[in-house]
Amino acid sequence: MRFFIMAIKYTTFETKMGWIGIAGTEKGIIRTTLPLPNKESVLKVFIELHEPDIDFSAISYFSDAVDMFTRYFNGQKVNFSLPIDFSGYTDFQIAVWEITKTIPYGELRSYKWVAQSIGNPKSARAVGHALALNPIPIIVPCHRVIASDGDLRGFSGGLELKERLIQLEKGIK
Repeated sequence: MRFFIMAIKYTTFETKMGWIGIAGTEKGIIRTTLPLPNKESVLKVFIELHEPDIDFSAISYFSDAVDMFTRYFNGQKVNFSLPIDFSGYTDFQIAVWEITKTIPYGELRSYKWVAQSIGNPKSARAVGHALALNPIPIIVPCHRVIASDGDLRGFSGGLELKERLIQLEKGIK
C-alpha cells in the first residue's frame, strides 16, 4: 500500500484584531489561528503543529479566505463558504463542527443545543471537548457556543477574545 502526503500550504496576514494564519491542502483548509499579536506568534503555532521547514508564501492560494477573514474582522457579515479538509478527525467531531457552522452571526447556542442537534443529547461535555479541538476557529464559530446558564466558559483564545468576537458579531448587519 502506498501513502501520499499532501503538501501543506501556509499563509499569514494581518487583520484589525491581529495576525491570522491559514494552512491547507489541495482538499481544503486544515487549520486557522485565532488573532495573535504578531506574525512571529502565528509562525510559532504552525511550526509547533507541523514542521520547521515550511513555506509561508501561499497568499494567492488562500486569497478568498484572506479576503473573507479581513472582511469579518472589519465588521462585515461573511459566509465562510470555503473548502475544508477534516481528514483525520472523528465523525463525532466533524458533526459537532458542521452543526456549529450553522449558528447564525450574532447568535449564541449552548453546548447542550449542539449535542441535541447532532442526536446525542447527553454529550454536552464531549461537544465542549470537540470544540476545544476545533482546528478552524472563526470558520467553525465555536465562540458562539456557551454554557446553558449563559456563562461563556472555555475558549482556546481565552474568554476575553471570545467576548470580543461575540461583540463584533452583534455589530454586524
